[in-house]
Amino acid sequence: MKIVLGFSGGVDSAVSAVLLQKAGHEVAACYLDNTTDEARREAESAAAAMGLPLHVLDVKAELEREVCSRFEEAYRRGETPNPCVLCNPLVKFRKLLALADELGCEAVATGHYARWENGEIRKGRPENDQSYMLCRLTRKQAARVRFPLGRYAKTEVRALAEQFALPAAHKPDSMEICFIPDKDYVGWLSRRGELPGPGDFVFHGEVVGRHEGIVRYTVGQRRPGLIDGRKIYISRIDAKTNRIELALWEELFKTEVLAKDSNWLIEPPVQPFRASVRVRHTKWETPACTVYPQGDRVRIVCDEPVRAPAAGQAAALYDGERLIGGGTIMTDNGETL
Repeated sequence: MKIVLGFSGGVDSAVSAVLLQKAGHEVAACYLDNTTDEARREAESAAAAMGLPLHVLDVKAELEREVCSRFEEAYRRGETPNPCVLCNPLVKFRKLLALADELGCEAVATGHYARWENGEIRKGRPENDQSYMLCRLTRKQAARVRFPLGRYAKTEVRALAEQFALPAAHKPDSMEICFIPDKDYVGWLSRRGELPGPGDFVFHGEVVGRHEGIVRYTVGQRRPGLIDGRKIYISRIDAKTNRIELALWEELFKTEVLAKDSNWLIEPPVQPFRASVRVRHTKWETPACTVYPQGDRVRIVCDEPVRAPAAGQAAALYDGERLIGGGTIMTDNGETL
């Protein structure tokens, strides 16, 4: 099979390339150019060292339109967006599949830690599962993806890179947002426009201090200091009033989650059904739940409370190991900030 591989030159994409070749596939690497000239040159050097044909696609305009602008708008609304969840269907896999069609390739592959079986996306190994990031792929996209690293742990992939004598074997993992490589998202936002100003911290209806601007905080984050001798956390960010609500630890947990913009990797359900849900990219907290479809929204009632579901984050839904869809978390009263 001919496959287009999303290739950055890092350890995950490099090992993916070798595993695909060893499985008998013809691999065409594709670097999605969205950051610096140095990063592109590193990918070109890695592909050359591995003897991989490399296609470089400039995706800066698409990334700005589909991801960066939405990321900025969400933060200014008091939400906590996940740009990778947006980028995967709207930029990354869209561009990879378009190149695959151009080259006559049947499928595309990436270094995500997830599994693909018979057209279904499934969880990867618990210690590094990344299926959550794929919950907004379309059904057509999901039918043509492959994930060579799905059955491996990260430590095993590092060992394979050593075994294959790959240049990326000792390259550090990239943990930042690709378009904010210095991890200073507040600085990134400030360069795009004036930031929201200071406002009130509110605890149980009482103003207890001043914050420095809503974009500097996220739901679930602990605030320094104590109230009545107890630790306090951010529970809600209200952009309309410029207020940040605080809560005690036990008050962060919710049994009901509302999500909009439902995306399904199965036939869109119309009746309530049982599933499990993940409300952030973590290695734990995937409680069983009952899902109530409501048009393009879903109401998710969890058997066990989930910690600090944040507006703007994804809620990924699973049937056992299978990823079946997801939506974007709303505030607990159903409003979009």
